[in-house]
Amino acid sequence: MHDDRDTIVAIATAPGAGGVGIVRLSGPRATTIAREVCGVPLRPRLARHVRFRDADGITIDDGIALYFRAPASYTGQDVVELQAHGSRAVLQQLVERCQALGARGARPGEFSERAFLAGKLDLAQAEAVADLIAAGDARAARAARRALDGEFSRRIDAIAAELLALRVHVEAAIDFADEPLDTLGGGPLRRRLDAAIDLLAALLTDAERGRKLRDGLHAVIVGPPNAGKSSLLNALAGSDRAIVTDIAGTTRDLLHETVRIDGVELTLVDTAGLRESGDVIEREGMRRARAELGRADIALVVLDARDPEAGRAELETAVAGVPTPVWLLNKSDLLAGPPPAPGITGALPVSARTGAGLDHLHERLRVLWQGHAADTAEGTFTARARHVDALRRAAAELEAARQALAGESLDLAAEALRAAHDALGEITGRVAPDDLLGHIFSSFCIGK
Repeated sequence: MHDDRDTIVAIATAPGAGGVGIVRLSGPRATTIAREVCGVPLRPRLARHVRFRDADGITIDDGIALYFRAPASYTGQDVVELQAHGSRAVLQQLVERCQALGARGARPGEFSERAFLAGKLDLAQAEAVADLIAAGDARAARAARRALDGEFSRRIDAIAAELLALRVHVEAAIDFADEPLDTLGGGPLRRRLDAAIDLLAALLTDAERGRKLRDGLHAVIVGPPNAGKSSLLNALAGSDRAIVTDIAGTTRDLLHETVRIDGVELTLVDTAGLRESGDVIEREGMRRARAELGRADIALVVLDARDPEAGRAELETAVAGVPTPVWLLNKSDLLAGPPPAPGITGALPVSARTGAGLDHLHERLRVLWQGHAADTAEGTFTARARHVDALRRAAAELEAARQALAGESLDLAAEALRAAHDALGEITGRVAPDDLLGHIFSSFCIGK
């Protein structure tokens, strides 16, 4: 991370021309630099019409200057916003003028990173800022707003506080290892742990909904080798994203592509063909395909319409845990008549090569999306895959703690409670290594 004593500057509005564009400064020299640019002193929270001037006193543009004095600002530092006309050339001149006066160009997300470091936002709230900017519809925007307002964080903190109390109880009981746990409040301790597990399970369910709302549906394409999985990905994506050959086993690794079909946002994942044989690389690809199915919302199960029974039994086992498998009989254009019925209700004949039947697949996906949208409660907050992963790890640790308490293994219970507490802390940033922070904030836009 850079020294937060630097004064940073960036264009805070979206690329392109507009009526108004904003250049944002944050840091200890923000007001000094702004005074040089504006030619007049600024008063906190008072909009002032000024002329922005270059080093020779020539007017760059005229506009509004706003000063937010630390700590009552977004970053917790002195912040100045220079609102000019939305010409990219004008805004870039303002940035260069500020840099000549000692400001440094901001990294992506650095303003929000400083807000996090100043305690203005926790990490989940900071990520919600980016989610609000990227929201594709009103429902997603409202969910991001709830996360930004702290709804997700408050529920995390409540569970974390309960786990901390449980840790104190367990670690105190370790000092009296010769006493039975029940004489040290073991009954109430177990009941409190059970209640915390229930709260975490409910939060995990809501976070899963929030993740789907933010990321769209996660659709994994599976099938036997050479059934046309990669061709289907290309047809749905509208471009040649995956390599297609007649050689079975061409796809060895996962290929992700985000597409929007008739308003339905999907993350499509092409996978290696599932079969019994294969070389060591192909077997690793198949292992990854099965692992990807474990987090799928939809499985697009592709069979060759000429031989729909090939690999079907193994695929039924592979997709047994997926909420919504959609069975497709691909290459139907190569048949003289209708494809033979595979005994699977609702299987759709399609052709990735000609596009036949894809309109029916689009309609099926639209219906599934509507069902997902109905399942997403209006009170949902946005969440990310890393949040869901951390909650799952916390839930597993709490279950381990429950088992340890049942066996009166207090040391193991204390360690599991600590690990669960730390997993929750990763979500809000209470426990956050620098490399995690760098990864998160680097995904933000510059100027935010």
